[in-house]
Amino acid sequence: MKAHITILVLGLVVAGYSAQSENQPLNHEFSVEGKEALVYTTAEGTDLRLSLTGKKVFEDAEQPLESEVSVFVNPGKTFQTFLGIGGAITDAAAEVFATLPGEQQQELLKAYYDRDEGIGYTLARTSIHSCDFSSASFTYISEGDRELRTFSIDHDKHYRIPLIKKAIQTAGGELLLYASPWSPPAFMKDNKDMLHGGRLLPEYHHAWALHYTKFIKAYEHEGIPIWGITVQNEPMAVQTWESCMYTTKE
Repeated sequence: MKAHITILVLGLVVAGYSAQSENQPLNHEFSVEGKEALVYTTAEGTDLRLSLTGKKVFEDAEQPLESEVSVFVNPGKTFQTFLGIGGAITDAAAEVFATLPGEQQQELLKAYYDRDEGIGYTLARTSIHSCDFSSASFTYISEGDRELRTFSIDHDKHYRIPLIKKAIQTAGGELLLYASPWSPPAFMKDNKDMLHGGRLLPEYHHAWALHYTKFIKAYEHEGIPIWGITVQNEPMAVQTWESCMYTTKE
């Protein structure tokens, strides 16, 4: 059996999102006039890779047949805002990217982030400290530095930050970026280990919270705005790599 995926992209949905992003009211008169649906197909064993394979126009229909493929749109009912699609920019990705010849680097950047000639990623996530896609465990402070006096993102300046900057540039100067920690430093946890789960000790709540703000400010200083952070990656998973457990109350 060959994998065959067809994606229907509704022009009216894209237009609706654009209106939201410009702070226009959602209750404006709805019309499909001038809008069309684009069909993209990815199929194994073919040359189709997110390839445009068809266009559909909107037509009035009294009662669609069961044999017809139909998409129903109710403009009076809205759900959560669709922010975009993207991927993680990790240490592993950045280190491999740095080994590529310049021509292949540009090819990769264009394929992912160029909105005209690529798939146009609009958001990205990166890690605070190391994660399971880092070549080694590391933090931005010296072990035991409760006051965070040694805080530095110099590690990220070698590979990760240059890649993020190039991604932002290729995306047209804007790329919604958020960050997640996989683990606090070992000395802040009850198991004294960045790996294998463990929990953040209460006496380090303030220091760890301050660490978030230092990370955001340090990246902003590099010209990389952080849209937001999550408290923890996979807060209920004990992993053999960087991990930390949290309850909902915590």
